[in-house]
Amino acid sequence: MTKKRKPMLASGAIVSDYEPLFKYWEIAKNVDKSVAEKATLRSEDFDVALSYVSSKGITSLASLLSYLEDYMTDRVDGELAVRALKETYGVTFEIEEAKRRIARILAGWLIEACSLWGTLRLTGKREE
Repeated sequence: MTKKRKPMLASGAIVSDYEPLFKYWEIAKNVDKSVAEKATLRSEDFDVALSYVSSKGITSLASLLSYLEDYMTDRVDGELAVRALKETYGVTFEIEEAKRRIARILAGWLIEACSLWGTLRLTGKREE
């Protein structure tokens, strides 16, 4: 079994497959490097994640993922996301769905990075 690639500060605890994001970067760099750079983590992303958690207190992972996915969606080019997912999985997604899937990977990566840095703690407790 081959080892799965992960970007820096990714643990794989939330995102099990980063290949669509790697493919997205590869395609985007060939189109416009700035498009690829939009789909990476920025220092302000950490502030957004921590601000959400501090405003909500203890929150569910699903809630945080959903919020960050919404936050990241506008940074993903829909046409390129469709291509990346098609090339990775052989399935064609609608533009909005493709954008959300790449944004969800970015959101999960952000949470993993926050957890690795110790700025966010993931627990196994379920929300009531």
